[in-house]
Amino acid sequence: MAESQTIVHLKDIRKTYITGDLQVPVLKGIDAQVERGEFVGFIGTSGSGKSTLLNILGMLDVPTSGEYLLEGTDVSGLSDVEQATIRNRKIGFIFQSFNLFPALTVEQNIEVPMLYARVPGKVRSKRALELAKRVGLGHRLGHKPTQLSGGECQRIAIARALSNSPAFILADEPTGNLDEKTSNEIMDLFHELNREQNVTIVMVTHNPALGPHYDKIIRLRDGRIDNRLFEWEIARQQQQQQEQEVEK
Repeated sequence: MAESQTIVHLKDIRKTYITGDLQVPVLKGIDAQVERGEFVGFIGTSGSGKSTLLNILGMLDVPTSGEYLLEGTDVSGLSDVEQATIRNRKIGFIFQSFNLFPALTVEQNIEVPMLYARVPGKVRSKRALELAKRVGLGHRLGHKPTQLSGGECQRIAIARALSNSPAFILADEPTGNLDEKTSNEIMDLFHELNREQNVTIVMVTHNPALGPHYDKIIRLRDGRIDNRLFEWEIARQQQQQQEQEVEK
């Protein structure tokens, strides 16, 4: 049987928080898919529901109703232990604040997910070196995060996210704490991983300026998907139409 190309499939995802007698609906029926090898951006302003959706995508929270299929498995109904195992092996996390362990070296930080997955020490060490080289920091294995720049810390976080060869990388505002030049370098690295190594990436951000980087954009507004286009998307569509007409 051919391998399914759908990594993430969200079906009518709803999330309502209850405080006393008050019900607060945050997600109001999200339907979305992420295909293998895609670079997808979930874009939304504060209050749009993107943080809640991020937690559900990362299996850190469960929807009130709906289905979240990860490589065909409905993960919402699994036990905490089963979810933790899948989360460790299927999802690579990248955070705005890097979330590296300051007392650990670069190599040890990259190895953390593999440690939880009980990968043998020699295999972990070899994999950490390979990944550090992949993000351009093979010469920094013995350094600690406090000895690295912000861009270097994020590169190490990306290497760590790749350590267990996950189904997809879930990136939460990964350039939010970086200057423009470093942000562009990190986005270039994401493109390299996505295009040259077929890494599936889901990025959650408030920044619409990042839109042109993605293969597909899913805009969130007030807990729903907003199908309106950005101005640059309209311009790109018009340009593509003009190019097609010229080819004819």
